Amino acid sequence: MIFDTHAHYDSGAFNADRYETLEAVHAAGVGLILDPGCDVRSSRMAIELAERYPFVYAAVGIHPEDMDKYDLEAYAEICELARHPRCAAIGEVGLDYYWDASHKEEQKALFRQQVELAIDLCKPIIVHDREAHQDCLEIVRDYPEARGVFHCYSGSAEMAQELLKRGWFLGFDGPITYKNARKALEVLEICPLDRIVIETDSPYLSPVPMRGKRNDSRNLRYVIEKIAEIKGLTVEETERLTWENGKRLFGID
Repeated sequence: MIFDTHAHYDSGAFNADRYETLEAVHAAGVGLILDPGCDVRSSRMAIELAERYPFVYAAVGIHPEDMDKYDLEAYAEICELARHPRCAAIGEVGLDYYWDASHKEEQKALFRQQVELAIDLCKPIIVHDREAHQDCLEIVRDYPEARGVFHCYSGSAEMAQELLKRGWFLGFDGPITYKNARKALEVLEICPLDRIVIETDSPYLSPVPMRGKRNDSRNLRYVIEKIAEIKGLTVEETERLTWENGKRLFGID
């Protein structure tokens, strides 16, 4: 069975066929999906999908790109949703200096607030880190008890080694199948087998040969094949170990 540990089925890209797609994905062998919210609306919808489908779990949080939707009322609702029994993590949260490098301090404050929420609730964290590697690492260093996954990992091998020593997982997506994936493949090569989780980031980041099309969890087979190739495993072994890693990371029996 396959565990897609990061897929946004709450996205508007699935408005026309959300339920049909989820059912087709599950029928194709995707046994578990984690849907992370990015603001109150998407976090609420992720919870609703998790209530509807036993193979879907939710994460809730405020993404750095959605800081304009943050206020005390919104954060109070995130805290309430985080206590829902189908909420397995806090996320997608973190720092993004690609889209907005003018509010770094505000982003860092919100990230810290949500890391502390995760620690209080004993939940893992799903970290979004885009062109903010050093600041993300410094915040992680300040919370040694925090654990989770760096989603769609894009940092250096050196940063990966420190995260791995601190107990973090690394998420690998469609970009490891791209021609310019040299750095990501270097990280994959050094990542222990028990710290690899697989993701689609649906509807984004479709792997080759589906690049340019809407992504969904069925395309994880291309990510699994690439990991198997790099790690010298069979596809079946890779599927099994990433399934077990995802369940261990998110505390799912």
